[in-house]
Amino acid sequence: MSAVTMPRVHDPYPTRLGHAVAPIPRSEPTVWGGPHDGPLSAATLDAYAQAGYMIRPGTLGANWLPPLRQELERIGAELDRDDPRVIHEPGGSIRSVFEPHLISDLVAEVVGLETVIPIARQILGSEVYIHQARINFMPGFTGTGFYWHSDFETWHAEDGMPAMRAVSCSIALTDNFPYNGPLMVMPGSHQVFYPCVGATPDDHHTSSLVRQETGVPDQDTLTKAAAEYGIDQLTGAAGTAIWFDSNLLHGSGSNITPLPRSNIFLVFNSTENALADPFAAARPRPEYLAARSAEPFGLHPPAVR
Repeated sequence: MSAVTMPRVHDPYPTRLGHAVAPIPRSEPTVWGGPHDGPLSAATLDAYAQAGYMIRPGTLGANWLPPLRQELERIGAELDRDDPRVIHEPGGSIRSVFEPHLISDLVAEVVGLETVIPIARQILGSEVYIHQARINFMPGFTGTGFYWHSDFETWHAEDGMPAMRAVSCSIALTDNFPYNGPLMVMPGSHQVFYPCVGATPDDHHTSSLVRQETGVPDQDTLTKAAAEYGIDQLTGAAGTAIWFDSNLLHGSGSNITPLPRSNIFLVFNSTENALADPFAAARPRPEYLAARSAEPFGLHPPAVR
């Protein structure tokens, strides 16, 4: 199917500016569906809407974990080092592999599980498609973190995502401890959009995948946000899923322990929120970073490459 790009629309969330501007209140709801639209109760949906994230233990049963870990090793070993979907740490180890659901039938099965895609549909109140998917590796001793940022800021500026109608699901394949670089979030920060200063660089499709420097709030803004919202550290056993809103401020520290950390990271976007032209970049990022065809997941079998 050929890529579809919607025409540019009015920008309610200007960013990548030449000067600082005040934060912008969120226009959209966090939860678009109701308790009858999926497996989550009204109380769970309300808690997610307030915090901007939720933790779902047991999203993957123990029987899934060994074959998925083997699959990650296979994917990392078989893909060519020069494949653009493979992102490396500065030291050379693999940091991320994009489009794993198109490379692996097993990963595609995870997306379709009853513990995964029905939740995405319920939160977004519509059919969904995968905007982006990747495997993240954080090896022991050398795994580097991700600086504080809102994913929506990047997806809006560089991919043309019009509205905050996307949700991320990070499924742990290893135990997440407080000391091996787990995800940190500022609960409630998803209700405010923080415009960022600085133009999008020409190499924006690769630069932020190794080191997040563009599209990040300044330290004064982050200090005020942390004082207002606090910081939660998200830990859990392998098989646990962390769901979080596209606009939630989040980041992670480096892993200096011997304990590796890996996850399957899935971004679901509403089919009613198809990408437009980038709002703050000269050209869109490649398809493996931002799918431009909003075909609902599950209507056709994934094409294995």
